[in-house]
Amino acid sequence: MLSPQMAQFSSEDEAQLQAMLRQLLQSVKEKITGAPSLECAEEILLHLEETDENFHNYEFVKYLRQYIYNTLGAMIEEEMEKCTSEQNQGEGPGYDTLVQHVTKVTQESKEYKEMMQSMKNVMMVVVESLINKFEEDQTQNKEMQKKTVKEKCSNYCLDNCSDSDSSFNQSYKFSQGKLQLLLEQLDPGQPKEVRLEAMQTLCSAPPSDILNCENWTTLCEKLTVSLSDPDPTFNDRILKFYAQTFTLSPLHMTKEIYTSLARHLELYFLSGENHIPTLLTGVDVAHPNMIRLLKKVRLLNEYQKEVPSFWIRHPEKYMEEIVDSTLSLLSIRHDQSLLVSQKILDPIYFLALFDVKAVWFKKWMHAYYSRTVVLRLLEKKYKSLITTSVQQCVQYFESCENMRPDENLIHPRNCGNKQKTFYSGQELQYIYFVHSLCLLGRLLIYTQGRKLFPVKLKNTKDSVSLTDLLVLFTRLIYYSPSCPKMTLTAQAEDYSPASLVTEVLRILCDQKESATECLFKSPVIDAFLEPIHNFMKETEAAPNCSETALIHIADVLARIASVEEGLFLLLYGESMNSSKDENPTGAHLIAQFSKKLLDEDISIFPGSEMLPVVKGAFISVCRQMYSTCEGLQVLIPYNLHYSIAKAWKKVSLLSERIPTPIEGSDSISSVSQESQNIMAWEENLLDDLLNFAATPKGLLLLQKTGVINDCVIFMFSRYTKKLQDSRHKKFGYGVMVTQVASTAAGAVALQNSGFINALVTELWAILECGRDDVRVTHPITTPVDPIDRSCQKAFLTLVNLLSYPAVYELIGNQDIPNKSEYSLREVPTCIIDIIDRLIILNSEAKIRSLFNYEQSHTFGLRLLSVLCCDLDTLLLLETQYQVSTMLLKAQEENSLENTGGQRDFIIDGLSVERNHVLVRINLIGGPLERILPPRAIQKGNDPYPWPMFSSFPLPDCYLSDASQRVDLKQVDDIGKLLSLFKISDKQAEWIENCRTQFCQTMKTKPRIISGAVLAELLEKFVLDLIEHPSDCYFPMVEYKATDENVKNESLSSVQQLGIKMTVRYGQFLNLLNDSAENDLTLVLKHSEIFLKQQQTTIKSSLRCLQTRYPGHDWFVSTLFLIMLGDKEKTLNFLQKFYRLLVSAFLWLPRLHISKYLPTDISESGIHPIYFCGAHYIEMLLKTEVPLVFSAFHMSGFTPSQICQQWITQCFWNYLDWIEICHYIAICVFLGPDYQIYICISILKHLQQDILKHTQSQNLQVFLKEEALHGFRVSDYFEYMENLEQNYRPMLLQEMKNIRVQSM
Repeated sequence: MLSPQMAQFSSEDEAQLQAMLRQLLQSVKEKITGAPSLECAEEILLHLEETDENFHNYEFVKYLRQYIYNTLGAMIEEEMEKCTSEQNQGEGPGYDTLVQHVTKVTQESKEYKEMMQSMKNVMMVVVESLINKFEEDQTQNKEMQKKTVKEKCSNYCLDNCSDSDSSFNQSYKFSQGKLQLLLEQLDPGQPKEVRLEAMQTLCSAPPSDILNCENWTTLCEKLTVSLSDPDPTFNDRILKFYAQTFTLSPLHMTKEIYTSLARHLELYFLSGENHIPTLLTGVDVAHPNMIRLLKKVRLLNEYQKEVPSFWIRHPEKYMEEIVDSTLSLLSIRHDQSLLVSQKILDPIYFLALFDVKAVWFKKWMHAYYSRTVVLRLLEKKYKSLITTSVQQCVQYFESCENMRPDENLIHPRNCGNKQKTFYSGQELQYIYFVHSLCLLGRLLIYTQGRKLFPVKLKNTKDSVSLTDLLVLFTRLIYYSPSCPKMTLTAQAEDYSPASLVTEVLRILCDQKESATECLFKSPVIDAFLEPIHNFMKETEAAPNCSETALIHIADVLARIASVEEGLFLLLYGESMNSSKDENPTGAHLIAQFSKKLLDEDISIFPGSEMLPVVKGAFISVCRQMYSTCEGLQVLIPYNLHYSIAKAWKKVSLLSERIPTPIEGSDSISSVSQESQNIMAWEENLLDDLLNFAATPKGLLLLQKTGVINDCVIFMFSRYTKKLQDSRHKKFGYGVMVTQVASTAAGAVALQNSGFINALVTELWAILECGRDDVRVTHPITTPVDPIDRSCQKAFLTLVNLLSYPAVYELIGNQDIPNKSEYSLREVPTCIIDIIDRLIILNSEAKIRSLFNYEQSHTFGLRLLSVLCCDLDTLLLLETQYQVSTMLLKAQEENSLENTGGQRDFIIDGLSVERNHVLVRINLIGGPLERILPPRAIQKGNDPYPWPMFSSFPLPDCYLSDASQRVDLKQVDDIGKLLSLFKISDKQAEWIENCRTQFCQTMKTKPRIISGAVLAELLEKFVLDLIEHPSDCYFPMVEYKATDENVKNESLSSVQQLGIKMTVRYGQFLNLLNDSAENDLTLVLKHSEIFLKQQQTTIKSSLRCLQTRYPGHDWFVSTLFLIMLGDKEKTLNFLQKFYRLLVSAFLWLPRLHISKYLPTDISESGIHPIYFCGAHYIEMLLKTEVPLVFSAFHMSGFTPSQICQQWITQCFWNYLDWIEICHYIAICVFLGPDYQIYICISILKHLQQDILKHTQSQNLQVFLKEEALHGFRVSDYFEYMENLEQNYRPMLLQEMKNIRVQSM
């Protein structure tokens, strides 16, 4: 071993060092010689470590590393220890600069300078020796070349079997005469030895010299003729030259070589003199003739697969010649009149042997550059290639159809690992079929490829259309048998027809255009459903319809159902028929089949281990459908949720009974495999159940099964792993979490699963802790935004989570801890803790417990601002925690007394946030009725011009101009307006006339519909409406309570605070007088007692079902304002209005634990406004405003949650009073479905804002905090009328179905 001490450098060390350096230079020879200049070569050597992956394996590099370590290692270690000790004491350089510091000290040391000088001296000696040796070698080479020039041409190469790597070590300069001599020597009349030597000489010559000769074209022709030479050695030499040319020559040279080879093969197959095998004889790949032919075909195919990587850099004509010669060769067809068994094999059979899956065609079709040429030539000259490929698929399918169930098409004769040497006719036919299938599958991906259809087959009258071909492919899945792997090389690939066809169909599904033109056709869907239909009829589905075939069918159907157009076709068919009775669509058939499989009402594959996989595959198809609103609408009659839940409960019992494996037992593997299969099946069923939660109505169905807690636990386990909710969907569980959190039971399930605990813990870690390992090298930056980007995701998740039903379940009737001391290690784990530690900071102990007080409290105030946009949440927080008092006190503490005895507020981020929240939660009004102060501090002398306050009332500047309030004088002539609504003796006629006049007035003079006019109209209209039994949805209830009876009744604290808020808003609008608070209190007491008569008793652990309605009655408060504070009018109206269907959707307390709802719905705690109204809002939104629907999904938010909030509080704080009046009036006059149409109109109005805020990732905050600026109900009236025409029959029927059917 070479000594690393250069001071003791010997001659032996010099020799070893020379060898090391020579090895390094030889390894980088190609890189250096390819450099255009000496400077570039130096740059290559300087950056060798970055570009050469073997850099550290060179002996020379290892030697240098060891030498440096021996010389400087001790000094470097000593310096690092010194820096480390200083750093621990806070004196030394930081961790980031440690390496730079040690490097600098080392380079300035005496040892380093001595080492560099010593190394330089030694390397100069070594390099000089290498240069001298190089000059000696050059002299010897020149003498050898002189001797070589004197030798005859026949002695150019003595070894005819030398490899190509040695043949290029010599340099030849071909002259015109030398190439002419070679041409003469290659003549077939020359002796064998002469031709062999000439060919060897040609192989030894540089390609550039041959190409530059004028006789190159003649040489190509001569080589083409020579390829027919029967001598195998000579053939090998030619193919060797071809291979070298393909590898080392430019495209214009390889193009001519390739076309000459293709032309030779074309002539070979067209000549009647060659003994080409037939299907009857098969192909013996060990036969000498076959060896020669297959070598040529293989060389051709290898070039086909390589050339697309570089032909784009050359003129298109070169590529076109290659493509043309290839397609010309593959289009050769021998006499088709012969029997199939006597048919002579065409060139494509031999190509398919090497490229079974047509990889060459896949590569040629990949780029537009080459695809255009291929498709043009196929269309104009070589369409027969497509025709024969289709013909081959047709013939294979016919053979499958005629095959007996116990018969196989292919009988492989190879066994073990022996190389296959013979292919029978059947095997060749199958290999050609696979090649044709893959070629056609690739062709169908592209628009121009699909335009090549239909094709006319020989000996048939009909042509094969695109749809016909897809039907054929589909039927191949369940008609074809399983097939062995059929390639020349051992590959672990599945070559069964079903797998291959499925792979093709999957690719077509992934492309929208190809899927629409190929798969989304009724005949194709019918072909997929054929075996299912036959199984349902208990007839023979197909001779070979196995479990695997059904799994493949289900896989493709699931992909079809995951695309909007495909889902529509499965649900409604091309005839728009969604009936399950007459000509059921694909969705009905799949659902029926899946239900029978789950309920074990159908006997297929008894005892098969694959049966659970088949069940799971078809439930997956159903899942793609019922996870959408429109799909669930079609599949609801089948009660799949009950069937899946029943199957899950059954398999979960099995999983509990699996015995624990005993070590050393032979049954360990079998038990383990069985348990894995059962656990996988159990998880699949849970996942299937969980996907019901993707829609509001589906969530209700899931809750009815009683397994929502198990599903949410499963969702949480996958959510933590950041997994998608389906392999066919792009987004994860965000939307599903939001949907689940919109209900009380869902929120409880999220809490029980540990989801909320994990979320709060993660948030606290980001806000207050941070990662210790990151903080050392990358200190936390000071946040610029109020909500730092690191906290944004957790913030949005909390916003999604905390709908009012969730808030009430999680914090209702619970006090915050308000501890006297908080440990720094005490981490919040629930929502109460978040409120206590981040929002209500009413003690020094809480403030001291925060590392990042300002950032964390800002986060809490922003969260409070969003939460209080839901008025019920605001009332709950205010009554339980006195949020306003806490904020006012904090503002007072954040002020200083000036010389005039007044208090000046300190302007900072927190005081600005508190000021905004105080105004927001204490002022009610729409976009034109209240003014919210900004949250930003401005530049300049007056950074925050908005006045702050620490006590009520609010400063007047936050109240809008009085001109925006309701003016009662504008409707003085009530009689004149009411005369428009002509009264008729026939009540039915008057009702219709009233509706017509109302619509006309809404279009022309919408502002008239308000105040006393609206109150009068509503009274008259509802009074006449309940006279018609057909218009009464709920039965009559007798109510005799008087004011005296109800005076002693109490209202909830939420209701009481809501009354104060309502009166304050009504007085701001000039609608109420001073006695209004008492009157509204009485109205609400009457209302509560009246509704209590219609309630049932429910035993439930849900907090919202244990007492009275958990929120404030916003509809009654709104009605009280419409009636101008008239108690009697309000009560009279309610005692008539309750009988109408619309009351169920406008008046939410109306159906709280109501006896009119089915028991399971009442026990769920889910209001019809959610599982019916919000469900159909999502369904219509997807059709009417698809971009908005997609934006919601991308944001992880749901339209149902925000619409539920809007409707619950009657759009208070979102619309101005006049628009709220129009909302109530439209729903009463025109029907409850208009509630859905108004929400769709609002979301349509907000489309641009929604898309913008989706991009900025704060959509849910925008929708909850911002009023609906610019929205006028009357502006969208005609649009809503169009929606009514399209959707009313379905919506009204579904709304009527909420009631117990026996009533």
